[in-house]
Amino acid sequence: MTVMKRPRQIIECGDFALRRWRGQSDFEPAFTLIEESLDHLRPWMPWVARHSEEKTRDFLAKSDAKWDRGDAFNYAITRDGTLIGMCSTYRRAEPQGWYTGYWLHPAATGQGIATRATAAMVAEAFTLPNVAYLEIAHDLANVSSGAIPPRLGFTEVRREQVTPPAAPSDTGIDVVWRLNRPTTPASDIPCP
Repeated sequence: MTVMKRPRQIIECGDFALRRWRGQSDFEPAFTLIEESLDHLRPWMPWVARHSEEKTRDFLAKSDAKWDRGDAFNYAITRDGTLIGMCSTYRRAEPQGWYTGYWLHPAATGQGIATRATAAMVAEAFTLPNVAYLEIAHDLANVSSGAIPPRLGFTEVRREQVTPPAAPSDTGIDVVWRLNRPTTPASDIPCP
């Protein structure tokens, strides 16, 4: 039986860490993180309109199942034991292409955490043999999210029309960035 390689469950990044979600034991802190971030996320994240206790429990349960299948690797971003955001990498329809996404509690923005967490996620994803490239997509008007991919060496590859726009502030145009697997082994790339 072949065992699929998985990323590390905890990725240390100096003053914060990425850690695999801990199933339903993470419900209270995850739900609180989302509740405190709703106004910050609402303009850009369509799932916020459906946010509920049930949806948070479902997300945590699906995170475990997707991790076990190797379809998605969802992490909490923690600082001093407190949840401050989320990031993930997940399989696209094309087998060797994966997406990466991220968001932070509003009190954690503007400190370089999203960029550093995404860099760590990217480095970890490229340790997996079945990841040839990663993509990040964001709405054209989401300038904060759009600043991260070029900092990490991603190249804009296309713009896609999204009809209707998914979230209240969306323009309906997604900018898609891509980073191909580096020639340097990802395990040699430190967490910034």
